[in-house]
Amino acid sequence: MTTFRITPAVADAFPGALIALVTATGLRGREPWPATAAALDELERRLAEGSWQPADENDPRIAAWHTAYRSFGTNPRRVRPSVDALGRRMAKKGTLPRINPAVDSYNAVSVRHALPAGAFDLDHVTGDVEIRYAEGGEEFTPLGEPGTVEHPKPGEIIYADTTGVLTRHWNHRDAHRTRVTENSTKVAFLLETVDATRDADLLKAAAHELEGLLAPHAEGIAVHYLSPGEPQVTA
Repeated sequence: MTTFRITPAVADAFPGALIALVTATGLRGREPWPATAAALDELERRLAEGSWQPADENDPRIAAWHTAYRSFGTNPRRVRPSVDALGRRMAKKGTLPRINPAVDSYNAVSVRHALPAGAFDLDHVTGDVEIRYAEGGEEFTPLGEPGTVEHPKPGEIIYADTTGVLTRHWNHRDAHRTRVTENSTKVAFLLETVDATRDADLLKAAAHELEGLLAPHAEGIAVHYLSPGEPQVTA
């Protein structure tokens, strides 16, 4: 079991934060996921025909993350929130990347609802996970760069376990160590907002949608919510 925790300092700074934690066990990432493939195809078709487009930084859901990033010293136009970067890539290329079914599922939900999303392979997480301010001495190895070590700046918001940093700039980039692959069987998926007053229903709908994509390919699914009022859950 892994405990996820928002530290008091982050809770105080972001009273509107709400995070959906969707955990899947017994995940089968090597079989076909037709519903996920269909979700990706539908988004790309709607973009091509002009009936939908990804949210950009003028959308209040993205703008709120830009404001959050600036508050902890990150320039969101140089280091973009994950959903902003994903939407921009899709708008430019007309497609979403195909990584593996689990990652493709949260990417589809993320860009459809304009909510940042990520995931950790829990078999590679050590101890509990905290959403906290970086002290500056932590180590981070970016996804896809196993030979690289970075050090978050003091005051940057990170996800971290007892070994190191799992995400930088709150949700900009995930770590290589806890990346989700087709062999991952126990995964924690996260969907986030910093404005629960506006986005709580949207976040819950997105979590339900993600649950629906995962459930046919997992032995068990659980959904929990983290917030300043409920800052800790064990999954």
